[in-house]
Amino acid sequence: MTTFTDDLGADVVLPEPPRRVVSLVPALTEAVEHTMPGLVVGATDYCTHPPELDVPRVGGSKYPTADAAAQLHPDLVLANAEENRPQDVQALREAGIAVWVMEAPATVPAALASLRALLTGPFGMHIAGAATPEEPVPAWLAEAERLWTSEPPPVRARAVVPVWRKPWVVLGRDTFGGDVLRRLGVDHVHADADDRYPRPKLDELRLRFTDGDADLLVLPDEPWEFTDDDGPDAFPGVPYVLVSGRYLTWYGPSLVDAHRTLSAVLP
Repeated sequence: MTTFTDDLGADVVLPEPPRRVVSLVPALTEAVEHTMPGLVVGATDYCTHPPELDVPRVGGSKYPTADAAAQLHPDLVLANAEENRPQDVQALREAGIAVWVMEAPATVPAALASLRALLTGPFGMHIAGAATPEEPVPAWLAEAERLWTSEPPPVRARAVVPVWRKPWVVLGRDTFGGDVLRRLGVDHVHADADDRYPRPKLDELRLRFTDGDADLLVLPDEPWEFTDDDGPDAFPGVPYVLVSGRYLTWYGPSLVDAHRTLSAVLP
């Protein structure tokens, strides 16, 4: 038996390295399956990457079916403190299933540190092609750390970043997506909000541009699928960019491509 400690301080006891994993977090599904193909045996409906992943689905991230996950006989279930309900985690643990809960990261370095703890801990013996022989770190993780942990560049734009419409919801304080933008030179104007995901009225958002607080609208394609025809129409004349929601909010192998792609599309 080996005991690991997850991000919330809970003991995760495993008799051996996990070989059957159910992931309730899309970003962790991609990270584990990309690094160690074949370990993920169950995932949520929203686990869209890797695209070739063909495993049973256990419901949505917010409301997975604990029974469906348990019926897959996993050695380990991966969850997230923000995306998954505590009662679902507790139900799985009461069924005798080990659950690793990742804290919702407020910054890119925090996410990378959490991924490093997970992948070099419970999964350490599975990882092949490590960046260095001394530590079982996946090459993509080492590259993401190199790209994202340097000093952020000077701010060159101030943005409003909606993630939902009807009602409008924007990135607020202590969000991973907000830190991604900050590390690419784009500040977001709700970074000091009381809430992580404020719900300002549309008139309030428009005032940010007319008052000169913001000069850019950043529109991801998830969780709301903003397009050229859905989103910019609410902000006539405001400069905007459409970005991949996965590149903005997922932590995992996509961070490597995200740095190059987002740098190219942001002004």
